[in-house]
Amino acid sequence: MGSTQHARRGNTHQRIQDVALELFAEQGYEKTSLREIAERLDVTKAALYYHFKTKEDILISIFQDLSRPIDDLIAWGRTQPHTLETKQEILHRYSAALAGAAPLFRFMQENQATVRELSIGGSFKDRMHDLLELIQEPEAAMKDQVRCVSALFTMHAGTFALSDMAGDPEEKRQAILEVSIDLMSQAHQVTP
Repeated sequence: MGSTQHARRGNTHQRIQDVALELFAEQGYEKTSLREIAERLDVTKAALYYHFKTKEDILISIFQDLSRPIDDLIAWGRTQPHTLETKQEILHRYSAALAGAAPLFRFMQENQATVRELSIGGSFKDRMHDLLELIQEPEAAMKDQVRCVSALFTMHAGTFALSDMAGDPEEKRQAILEVSIDLMSQAHQVTP
């Protein structure tokens, strides 16, 4: 019985996060109250309070859940040989993780002040630094460092900039990934 109850709680947790993100996107984080989140979920404020005490708690839990695949990727990357193949695989996996976290990234872009206030921005920056370390050569020339940074930025910018553009989402994701891999791979070409 324990696991069924846990699964049900997990689903409620997820529903609260999804509805909160929806409301944050519609009317802004600052203007959204716990009461409105409860109303949209059709639960009492007390029921919502059982899971989350504040809307900050909801946001932090969303960030932790959607960041987990990125943390797992960084941990995996650190155990792999520092080859171009590994780095390409890191970008493949990062692309998939980003696709899953798109609503959160949209929120972060639209609510930068809140993100800074809640120190979510800091931990995000740390993750980007860790990823960069994994795809970049330690003694890389400045141009190659810029290429690796650009590979990550291409993924972020591409994920958002292209989300409103017409076309198949998976096709767009593949194109962004390909350009990112090109940039990172260029940084690893040994030029005479």
